[in-house]
Order: sequence, then structure tokens, then C-alpha cells
Amino acid sequence: MAITLTSLSDLAAHGFDDIIDVRAPAEYAEDHIPGAISLPVLDDEERARVGTIYKQVSPFDARKIGGALVAKNAAAHLMGPLADRPGGWRPLVYCWRGGQRSGSFATILSQVGWRVETIAGGYKAWRHLVVDAVYDRPVPSRVIVLDGNTGSAKTEVLALLAAQGVQVIDLEGIARHRGSLFGAMPGGQPSQKTFEAGLALAFAGLDPARPVVVEAESSKVGNCRLPPRLWRAMVEAPRVAIAAPREERAAYLTRAYADLVADPVRLVEVIERMRPMYAAEVITEWRALAEAGQMQALADALMERHYDPRYAKHRARMAVPVTEVAVASLAPAALPALADDLAGAIAGL
Repeated sequence: MAITLTSLSDLAAHGFDDIIDVRAPAEYAEDHIPGAISLPVLDDEERARVGTIYKQVSPFDARKIGGALVAKNAAAHLMGPLADRPGGWRPLVYCWRGGQRSGSFATILSQVGWRVETIAGGYKAWRHLVVDAVYDRPVPSRVIVLDGNTGSAKTEVLALLAAQGVQVIDLEGIARHRGSLFGAMPGGQPSQKTFEAGLALAFAGLDPARPVVVEAESSKVGNCRLPPRLWRAMVEAPRVAIAAPREERAAYLTRAYADLVADPVRLVEVIERMRPMYAAEVITEWRALAEAGQMQALADALMERHYDPRYAKHRARMAVPVTEVAVASLAPAALPALADDLAGAIAGL
């Protein structure tokens, strides 16, 4: 039996024990339904081979060879990842369009005795809902932007606001990137499609009657592009800005980027990517600070020459109200009070 998805929240409501993506590994890697496990019935090479036979020989031969490969791979899954599933296990299976791959695997699972269902339209049906949510519809809630120069602890404060019950979306968390040239995180970023799916699910969880707070970003978070409707809403949104001394911001960056501080080779590689923007002596100075382990001095120099001027130029182009919340310290013990002050400012907008 195939279920029809009408909203992004449908899957949670159905309560399946597992969601199984039977597409090839490359398809799964590009994007998949969040939480789905990969049990391909054709691997990348097998899928290409069957497709070639379909076009160059005949659909019959392709289906015959494809059927044999699906049976072989399904047997491996039954004897391997699915070997411990109990009799009451209830899986949902999908492929690209909800066709032969998911149908074949679902038939085998149902013959075992499991209550298995498929998705009508497969992954493409899910992707349609994601595109509709992030590209075709307005952001569900009124947007407020949490602003502040580099090192203002915005991401950490955003999490504290969420803990207080303020409605937030962590764009950097969804993009798995800290939003700056130095912001790469272990494991890398999701694909653009996976990023959009994360945004769509975040939108689906919003209460439209309440504002949503997002951190100030450019139109891209690392390599992930913000959808135009969200970006426009952010550009036009009122802003609450953290105003902190530069020395406090430099100290905070040294703590927040501990992974980069611990890897001076990677840090120097990032500095070298800035060479086209600055004179050789400036890059040499920054490299020397990194190699000497003077990370707070490096953070201060980067903010003075690179980040703060760019933030100022960006804000000068924006005609939106800004409410500043001043803070003398960004030490860990000071952040909860800062979050309280910001929550009060947000409530007044």
C-alpha cells in the first residue's frame, strides 16, 4: 500500500519504525528524507548498468537483470541490517518515483510478514513538498534578525533564547557551518537539497502567530544558499544587535573556534585563501600570529581589518530598525543574562 504525503509532518504522524531509502548510494548521498536509512536494491554501478541495457538492448532484458540484482541485494539486507527486526516491525520504503525499486523491495518485505508501505511518488513527492515550503510560500512567521559583529556569541545566545521558549531557527546548525571564511566544521556541509529539507522542516514546526529569530547571515551559509523568500525576509526584518567590546569578541572567538585553534596548519590554509584581498605583508603578519599560537591577537587583527569593516558596509546598505543590546563581557557566565536582555528586546518588537 502506498501513502500519499500532503505535508512535511505526515511521516511523523504515521509512526513508522524505519524509513528505508532503496535508491542507489549516490542518490541517497545527494539528499534523502531525514532519518531514512540507506538499503539500496541497486548500487550505483548496477543502476547504471540496468539503465544502459534498458536503452541499448530492451526494457525486458533490463527488468530481468534488474530483478535478479534486486533479489540478490534484498537477500543481503534481510540477512544483514534487517536480521534483528521483529515480526511487528513496520517499515516505510521509497525510491525515486515510488516505482519498481521500492515496489519490489516492499513486496519481498511483505512476504516475510512485515506491514510495509511505500510513498506514492517516492522521493520526488517529498522533494516537491520541500520546494513548495522554502521557495513557493512565504516564511510562516515574522522574522527578527539577531545581529552583532563577528565574535558576538550570536549562535550560542540563539540556543539560550530557544531554551527560554523564544522561537528560533539555527541556520548555521542546519547548514553545519559557522558562516564565515573560518567557519567550516568537521564532517562538512550537507548538500543544498538536504539544507533545504532542514529548512522546510524548521518552517513546518513554526507557530505563525509568533515571530522567529534567526542569526544574521549573508545570502549563503558556507556553500548553502538561503532561499530567496527567506533572504528577502531577513533583509527587511527588524534587528536586535549585540554590542560587545572587540577584545571580548576576540576572546570569545578563541574559545568558540577551539577546533581551528588546535589545528594551526588548517588555520594558515584559510588565511592563505585571503591573499587576493590583502597585501602580502598583511597575510604574513596574520600567518605569523597563527603559527605563534597568538590566537586572540589574530582574532582581533582579523576583526579590525576584515570582519568589522565588512559588517559596517553591509549594515549601511540596510534601512531597517536596529535595537542594540550592550554587553561588557562575553564570558560563559555572562551569556544567560545577555539572552534575557535580548529576549526582552525581541518581545518589544
